[in-house]
Amino acid sequence: MVGHHPLWLPGVTGVVLDDGGRVLLGRRADTGEWAVPAGILEPGEQPVDGLLREITEETGVTAEVERLVSVHSDDVVHYPNGDVCRFLSLVFRCRHVAGEPRVADDESLEVGWFAVDALPPMTPRYRSRIDAALDPPAQPWL
Repeated sequence: MVGHHPLWLPGVTGVVLDDGGRVLLGRRADTGEWAVPAGILEPGEQPVDGLLREITEETGVTAEVERLVSVHSDDVVHYPNGDVCRFLSLVFRCRHVAGEPRVADDESLEVGWFAVDALPPMTPRYRSRIDAALDPPAQPWL
């Protein structure tokens, strides 16, 4: 039973920081919103592997995962074609290893580094993920 019945999907998000503490963001082609790199895991794909793949595919940057910062169920998403899904999101703090940000696929309009005190407007969902990653290492936000 698939059709337009709600789907539960595993999602990964990476808050990538460079040595200067700037955050890697991309402006999404589908909504025009600024966001941290994120995506859906392939069947059987390990979360960290999928996240690092998504970061490179979307931004051209190579990153390394430092730690898990939050796990939560996102709001229900309704797509124009009638599909409905909800993501179980794993958010990781990452550090830049190599590469300069660039639009590397058709999912982004712009990509770049932003100082934390000069972030472009974004949804509270993405801002909360950045805030969680900037918290000192402790327990993940659950």
